Amino acid sequence: MTIEEILARKECQTFDCKSIQIDPKALAIPIVAMANADGGMLAIGVSDKTRRIEGIDGNEERLNELLRAPFDFCNPSVRVRCEYLPCTDYEGRKNRILLMHIPASVQLHTNQADECFMRVGDKSKKLNFDERMQLLYDKGERYYEDKDVYDATTDDIDMNLVSDYMNVIGYGKSAMEYLRENNDFVTEKDGQQKVSTACILLFGKNPQRFFPRARTRFIRYEGTEEKVGTEMNVVKDVTFEGTILQQVRRTIDYLETQVREHSFLGEDGRFITNRNYPKYAIQEMVVNSCCHRAYNIKGTEIQIKMFDDRIVFETPGDLPGLVRPDNIRHTHFSRNPKIAQYLKAYKYVKEFGEGIDRICNELETKGCAIPSFHIDAFILKATLMAEWTSEKEFDRPSTAQVPPKYRPSTAQVEKLVTVMNDDYIDVSEMMKLCGIVRRKTMHDSYIAPALTDGSIERKYPEQPNHPKQMYRLTEKAKIWKKLDVF
Repeated sequence: MTIEEILARKECQTFDCKSIQIDPKALAIPIVAMANADGGMLAIGVSDKTRRIEGIDGNEERLNELLRAPFDFCNPSVRVRCEYLPCTDYEGRKNRILLMHIPASVQLHTNQADECFMRVGDKSKKLNFDERMQLLYDKGERYYEDKDVYDATTDDIDMNLVSDYMNVIGYGKSAMEYLRENNDFVTEKDGQQKVSTACILLFGKNPQRFFPRARTRFIRYEGTEEKVGTEMNVVKDVTFEGTILQQVRRTIDYLETQVREHSFLGEDGRFITNRNYPKYAIQEMVVNSCCHRAYNIKGTEIQIKMFDDRIVFETPGDLPGLVRPDNIRHTHFSRNPKIAQYLKAYKYVKEFGEGIDRICNELETKGCAIPSFHIDAFILKATLMAEWTSEKEFDRPSTAQVPPKYRPSTAQVEKLVTVMNDDYIDVSEMMKLCGIVRRKTMHDSYIAPALTDGSIERKYPEQPNHPKQMYRLTEKAKIWKKLDVF
């Protein structure tokens, strides 16, 4: 980066300026906040209030203190990378500024006072206890599935389910021995037996007694919008309870009854049946929701919403660890590793981290939109677009290089495609066109899902965080607009 680029860059989620005079303890706060979030860069030697170039030369003692801040005032220490950028300071002298590159961390970091911060927009937000615990679960330093369930005993475990699982994995001892000797399903503390959350969710006689919203709800809407009140358009509303395996099986079986099929006579004289949603894609999305949801969020259940043109899987919990909407195809992190291992034994999980990429590969081969992912508050929304919505559309010949059945994956992406044109524009211009005021909202709800489903493309694809990054519509998004299918 050049000094001009740094001066022109606004403070945001991944960038901040700090004076050389900042106290090392104060500097630890943005370091911790960025490490707990998406990482970022601090430009030290540039006033964050006036953007005056102060430089760092001549302040060697303070500079050395700031260089030690990631180690002396961060717990655990943050492994930053430093570089120096030549500049001319406000007095016209040759000087330097310090660029401190902070990686996103898989650990939770605090400052010396044991305060935890998270970078949110251009601020370092101090987390309360519940937010801190959620971050611990998201980063995998603690697993909620290991938490003891209050008032649960071994009488609440269905030993027949445990025996079934033991037969699958080839375990030769008794069911109780398995629970006590594996995964801390049943432990003893202070002379009392404790049963873990994972044990109740996988083997419980009635898991919903302890986790009432640990269930899956399917809602079918008529049309392409979710309406309420006198215009409510719900035509089916079904809830699936039981253990996680029971929910997965019942949900997949029911979704199969809702998939539309189109049969026609092929060139070889045989009838061919095509579905508007691939079977593997539906199964994988259901399994992902049940396997990776944040079970400590107890106010809502998994909701699967089917519209005429798409299915939206709404799963409680943010993306865990270092997983982001734009790297979800190739980055794996399991929020509930014991539950994931259990489902893998039943062949619902093949290879960890492979599922989403396989869905995308299959859909890309057909020229269809791949699933998109975005965060809405504490809910992860994954959208799977229908390959076709009517026999007429299925039979319609393509008039372009990209099949016209491509559609923006969400209402936000559709809005973005609608307002953009053929030219590259930066994030600030995109925010103006969409009427968005928060940069994080623009990224999470518009840019990230639009990149995932191939609606927009970067000017610098190999450098996602390029300071002059810009975006434009892809060819298939342009064709979709020209076909006037809004």
